[in-house]
Amino acid sequence: MIASWRFSALADRHRAMGSDLEDWSGMGTAWTYDKDQTEEYLAIRTKAGVMDVSGLKKVHISGPHAQYVIDKATTRNIEKLKPGRSTYATMLNEAGKFIDDCVIYRMGPHSFMVVHGSGSGHEQLTKFAAGRNCVIMFDDDLHDISLQGPLAVDCLEKHVPGIRDVVYFSHIQTTLFGKPVMISRTGYTGERGYEIFCRRQDAPEIWDTIVSEGAEMGIIPTRFTTLDWLRAESYLLFFPYDNSEMYPFEDEAAGDTLWELGLDFTVSPGKTGFCGAEEHYRLKGKERFKIYGVKLEGTEPAPEGAPLLKDGKEVGVVTIGMYSELNGHNVGIARMPVDCAVDGTALTVKVGETDVPAIAHPMPFYDVDKKRRTAKG
Repeated sequence: MIASWRFSALADRHRAMGSDLEDWSGMGTAWTYDKDQTEEYLAIRTKAGVMDVSGLKKVHISGPHAQYVIDKATTRNIEKLKPGRSTYATMLNEAGKFIDDCVIYRMGPHSFMVVHGSGSGHEQLTKFAAGRNCVIMFDDDLHDISLQGPLAVDCLEKHVPGIRDVVYFSHIQTTLFGKPVMISRTGYTGERGYEIFCRRQDAPEIWDTIVSEGAEMGIIPTRFTTLDWLRAESYLLFFPYDNSEMYPFEDEAAGDTLWELGLDFTVSPGKTGFCGAEEHYRLKGKERFKIYGVKLEGTEPAPEGAPLLKDGKEVGVVTIGMYSELNGHNVGIARMPVDCAVDGTALTVKVGETDVPAIAHPMPFYDVDKKRRTAKG
């Protein structure tokens, strides 16, 4: 395992399933298991899978100026965000370029939790909290067990009264197997799912009980990298793997605009004053590329970083690809010129030594209307 400074209480469970615990966001994370990854993908799409996503960084902000800090650091207007609700947001640097995304949870009038990945979200929040009447705390005890898939709610309702009433992007304080938890109706799979935030000391028992009880329902442990298959067809970006930090510009520093990434929807209408706001608005219409989908012929998926060609000339790159026999498509997320990001544009993807015909295709490829993840009842 790469030297990490954060440690999951579930590490031994992952090692027992064959994981070497690769580093992600400072925590040893299960990239691999000794079983077929297709089984995990199918479980989440048709039944449910349980995954350790404790590598996500949890930051608590509380005090009279907590809302000010979040307003400055993120693109969302959270004035109307009620306690018990959450929202997806992004963070920009002064140049108006993306540096992180996050989910903002409102816990009370002056209390929030911000959950982010491997970008510089914590540093951004800390910068705006300096000298303000609030407390900011990075919480590395709180673990996050993600239960995702259409049967996730059936698994939880045996133990959590009212779980079916928890709507998309809301959360409840409750108990699970006698342990205090916060259960959030969020996830990163394109399916109906829940994130179970629990104390480190409780994580093993909660994990083991879900695995044990869920077995008869077809619910299985799933590795972190199965998210790549799910996100490719559900249009979920993963910093920095879809970004210029991974695929740098020739003559420019790393950094992508929300317009280029298709994340401009994360800016609340009319909001100003957040970090990078002026540059964000100025850069509208100046996109150097677009994140867009590709649909390939055949069944061989595009590997990460596969060259994207138009009329024999390399014009972009496929950042992640996947083939789904379940859904009958071979798809990927790509960085491509703006004029190529049009439905039906003829392209070619180089897969090894083979040039595979492809077309540009809007995303998501799966559950286009997002009815599965937002289902009620």
